[in-house]
Amino acid sequence: MPPMLTYAARVADGLPLVASFAPTGPDLTEAHKREAKEILRGLSGNRQTMRMSIETTGSKVFHYLIKDMICYLTLTESSYPKRLAFVYLEEISDGFLEELTRDHGNDWRRTIDTASRPYQFIKFDQYIQRKQRKFVDPTSRQNATKLNQDLADIQSIMQKNIEEVLNRGEKLENVSKISGDLVHQSKQFKWGAKKLTWQAMINQYGPIVAMVVFVLFVLYVKFFW
Repeated sequence: MPPMLTYAARVADGLPLVASFAPTGPDLTEAHKREAKEILRGLSGNRQTMRMSIETTGSKVFHYLIKDMICYLTLTESSYPKRLAFVYLEEISDGFLEELTRDHGNDWRRTIDTASRPYQFIKFDQYIQRKQRKFVDPTSRQNATKLNQDLADIQSIMQKNIEEVLNRGEKLENVSKISGDLVHQSKQFKWGAKKLTWQAMINQYGPIVAMVVFVLFVLYVKFFW
């Protein structure tokens, strides 16, 4: 079975630039589409992993690849070879960049950054559809050759489940709150440390200063009063 869905989205805000869906019948659900969009939205503002596989319901796995601040996301059966899924995403990313460069030249980056409408590059769907058909059978000679040529280390691909990814936003909010509390506490500690330093200096040198002042006062009274 080929990759069931494919998205290219802007990492900065998760805006989908193009989406393509294979005719897979009931295997691809609306829940999977919602999860895909949530994954893409969750990339913005976070430290992103460049390659990740995310296990989800129905024995399916999301795979995504980030290149040039564009995220390429696909969904496959869990039995589909992970390395082949990333070969597919690499070819999608190369094709998308080639088309962007052909249409917009060296200004393609600004075109992506200023895109305001979802699916603004929907014409790229035709290219994705052609690629999907080529990746239907993982055991085909062509795909076997691609796997042999792919030197990517599968161990470098981070793997998570969908619950971990979709709960990441809440965890990051907690981390942000804790971080803010620590900053506030550190400022209080810094002021407290300065205060203790002054108190220590007063305790150490205060009596000496007081004695000197007293002696000077006595001498002043004795000789100048």
